[in-house]
Amino acid sequence: MVDSLGVAVVGFGWMGRVHTQAYARVLHHYPQLGLRPQLITVAEEVPGRAEEAAAQFGFAATTRDWRDVAADPRVQAVSITAPNFLHREIGVAMAEAGKHIWIEKPVGLSAADARAVADAVATAGVQGAVGFNYRNAPAVEAARELIASGAIGTVTHVRIRLFSDYAAHPEGALTWRYEKERGGSGVLGDLASHGTDLARHLLGDIESLTADTAVFIPERARPTGATAGHTRATGGELGPVENEDYVNCLLRFASGARGVLEACRVSVGEQNNYGFEVHGTKGAVFWDFRRMNELGVSRGTSYQDQPVSTVYVGPGDGEFGAFQPGAANAMGMDDLKVIEAHRFLRSIAEGKPYGATLPDAVHSAAALEAMVRSAESGSWVSVPS
Repeated sequence: MVDSLGVAVVGFGWMGRVHTQAYARVLHHYPQLGLRPQLITVAEEVPGRAEEAAAQFGFAATTRDWRDVAADPRVQAVSITAPNFLHREIGVAMAEAGKHIWIEKPVGLSAADARAVADAVATAGVQGAVGFNYRNAPAVEAARELIASGAIGTVTHVRIRLFSDYAAHPEGALTWRYEKERGGSGVLGDLASHGTDLARHLLGDIESLTADTAVFIPERARPTGATAGHTRATGGELGPVENEDYVNCLLRFASGARGVLEACRVSVGEQNNYGFEVHGTKGAVFWDFRRMNELGVSRGTSYQDQPVSTVYVGPGDGEFGAFQPGAANAMGMDDLKVIEAHRFLRSIAEGKPYGATLPDAVHSAAALEAMVRSAESGSWVSVPS
């Protein structure tokens, strides 16, 4: 017997579409789940966008006001994929209405915002999942197990990179993403939030850090209408870019390991160049998101001149077996969100968390705020545990 679960999606840009597609696919890959997502409502304030989503994906209802979702007894779980400045208000309201929430990072504009949503989820006794999708890659899970097993020895240092060109064009419109009041901390929230989550997921708590930030495109043209994604605008009134294009950061982990995290949204020539290199006393492990299903692994007793082997993930690694029958068959970005949907829905079905949670978002947000304080002061800053 498969129980039906009424779900809604609030905010139907690219990520809202990805969440919706994940709900539609999840039982294809996890038929044993025991919950069948039923698309009840899509909420989107841009005129016509919700209706288009309903026609394409089969939502039973549409609305331009997310509050209608909170009041709808048919809705039991909500994906929150609206802009960052709305995360706290919507997340708290949905939890207080008794809805389970799957919310995109960085969960608001500050650690206080993330903590408020986390507290509301805990108080309401509902489940809360967060969109740290890169940790769901089977190769990342394999790397985490490899590190934890001691196969590369004691971890000494890590480098994490998140380079993208989505904001590299100088004609990119001055949308909410570039405003502190609505977008928060720029590339820190967009990309470095994933980096801090990966760092902690792989190596444990970050104890302290020092960071430097920069804005490389200081002005952009204001759009004349509704925007979606990374729209270009020309001829409009120029306005200031208020948050960071770039961050580099030195990390000290509670384990004693050291790290470097670098993120940039205006890297010409870089298209989603995300990955990490973890070095230990006996070996190393390397991952590149653009080659998502493989790892570079060095282990053994040679130390000097020790070779690196390419390892293709297979059904024994993470959730790979739910998607492909044998190693080296490719998985893609959208598959990571199906894994995330499965873990969210499994959390609801079993009443205990699976995957990234609101406390994980609080830890990430605390590290991002430490980066901001460090960049302002030029000093090392402790990261609250």
